[in-house]
This record gives sequence, C-alpha cells and structure tokens, in this order.
Amino acid sequence: MSEPSTTTTPSTLQRTKSVIAACLGAVLLQIVLAAPLQAAEEYRTVTVTDPYLELHTGPGRGYPVFHVVDRGEDVDIVKRRTDWFLVRADNGKEGWVDLAQMELTLDPDGEQVVFQRASIEDFTNARWETGFLAGDFGGANIVSLYGSYSLNPHVAVELWGSQILGNFSNGWMGSVNLVHETWPEWRVSPFFTLGAGVIHTEPKSTIVQGVDRTDQIGHVGGGFRVYVMRRFLLRAEYKSYVVFTSRDENEEVEEWKVGFAFFF
Repeated sequence: MSEPSTTTTPSTLQRTKSVIAACLGAVLLQIVLAAPLQAAEEYRTVTVTDPYLELHTGPGRGYPVFHVVDRGEDVDIVKRRTDWFLVRADNGKEGWVDLAQMELTLDPDGEQVVFQRASIEDFTNARWETGFLAGDFGGANIVSLYGSYSLNPHVAVELWGSQILGNFSNGWMGSVNLVHETWPEWRVSPFFTLGAGVIHTEPKSTIVQGVDRTDQIGHVGGGFRVYVMRRFLLRAEYKSYVVFTSRDENEEVEEWKVGFAFFF
C-alpha cells in the first residue's frame, strides 16, 4: 500500500467516522431538497439538405453507417451527446449523426439550424463525466480513472478505480464517492467528497516475506474542478483516508491527485 503510515487512535477513528456520517447525511439531504423535476423531452424536427444524412450505429466515427436519409426528408432529434445527435427518421429508424452534418439541416421555417457549442453552462449542467488523474498516495505513485453521474447540479455519484505503485508494495483501490459542489456555475468550482471502498496491497519480495491484504477504506476530501474549454476540465483534489485493517491499529493515508476530465 503506501510507503509511510501513521497509527489511528480509537478516539481519532471515532471522530473520523462521526465526520463521515454527518457529512453523508448532509449530502443526502441536499439530494432530496435539490433534485430537479424531470420534464418530458420535446423532439425537434429538421429537414435534410445534404444529398443524404448518414446514420451511425453509435456516437462516433468508429461506428458504421447503417442507414441514410435522403435530401428533403425530415428527422426528429431525440437527444445530443457531445457533438453527436441521435435522430429518428420517418420510417422509425434511429441513428447517430455528427454535428457537421446536422448544421447543414433546416428548421421547419426554412432557416439553417444553429446548434450551441459546448460552454460553461454545459459544464454546470452536465450529467456524465469521466477522467484520468495521477499523484501521490502516502509516498507511493497512484493513477486513477473515474466515472461520475450528476444527480443534480450540486450532487454527483462517482465510481473510482486506482493503481498504486510503491517502492515496497503495489496494489489497487476501488471506491464509490459522493461529491457536493456549492457553486457549480463557477469556472473554478470547489467541491467536497466522501466515500468508501476497498484497497488491496501486494508487498514486494524482501528479506521478510509480506502477506497480501485487502482492507476496507473510508475517506473525506475536497478539491477543484476547473472548466478549460469545450468539454474538457482540469481536476485537482486531496483526500484523507482511513484504512480499517484486521489488526487493532488502523492507518491514515493522505492522497494528492491532478488530471483532466471530459464531461457530456
């Protein structure tokens, strides 16, 4: 696991558990009070002006084209994912079309369609986020991947996976976190996080043979999400972990990470 570690006294451990429980209660209350009402989505109809509109099986160039819509036909825009649009043709077929082709379509009144580019408002209201961070975990190197889903502009649920590489041991860690942002509309948006998970440690071969361990963890922390451009953001954070070992003594570990993320 980490290189240096410190011992957690029973009173310190109890205080840490109390803080985590209190913060979790506050965040869950925020979820109940701030959850927005979901309104029915209205379809937008546009007319194809290119010789044809290519429908892909997924939102990306790597997905094959399985159907084309001819010039003069209408399509309904079902939803948007980054620069790709899920559309429905008159025959009921649904497929994904890129932004470049969609910008060549016309509104029912004959005006060229204009789609809003990603902006800081999208950063504030984005539902999904994924990113890569790297840093220090108690003296060891750590690299992490995460995925996030926003329940509302203030509260998100995250799933993390990390690889830990140290001088004396390697390991991996997985956790589920809750994140709260007080000012999600700010370009530099501070956040608070807490969560729980597991950590697996594999000591490297030394004179004294170590034993692999899998322990439960809990953490509190905070950081900043910084809107950079289009759908990219910079993220930096600090977390303080408690590792609940099978021995009488538990461990405290500090973590610092920074990296980039993509929202949609």
